Amino acid sequence: MKGLIQRVSRASVSVDGKVVGEISRGLLLLLGIERNDDDESMDKLLHKLLNYRIFPDHEGKMNLSVSDVEGGILAVSQFTLAADTRKGLRPGFSSAAAPVVAEDMYNRFVAKLRARHLDVATGIFAADMQVELINDGPVTFMLET
Repeated sequence: MKGLIQRVSRASVSVDGKVVGEISRGLLLLLGIERNDDDESMDKLLHKLLNYRIFPDHEGKMNLSVSDVEGGILAVSQFTLAADTRKGLRPGFSSAAAPVVAEDMYNRFVAKLRARHLDVATGIFAADMQVELINDGPVTFMLET
């Protein structure tokens, strides 16, 4: 399971010109689900997401998590994160979870996230989405389990 996180001042996701999810200060999570992912990898990524210290403390050092700052999380499914880009000039997707499996895992991930964090917004699984954000820093990390 891969989660590309970006610390944002604000972020939103739109489908067909309509905003379906938005947050102010917090994290944009682009979530890629791979064929061998399971509940254990989901729980590890969830723990990292909520506790990864990338927000500044009173001294300006990255010592606070999204939970510490009570920031929002915008979770967007991102099939292309599962791409194999090591060979050639076209991505391969053989390591990606099947769509029905990935959708179930995405929905369960979001449900667990909402049970542990108050401010959670989402995109729509498999929709053609437009994501808009202001990356704060810029700060971007790839979390993998």
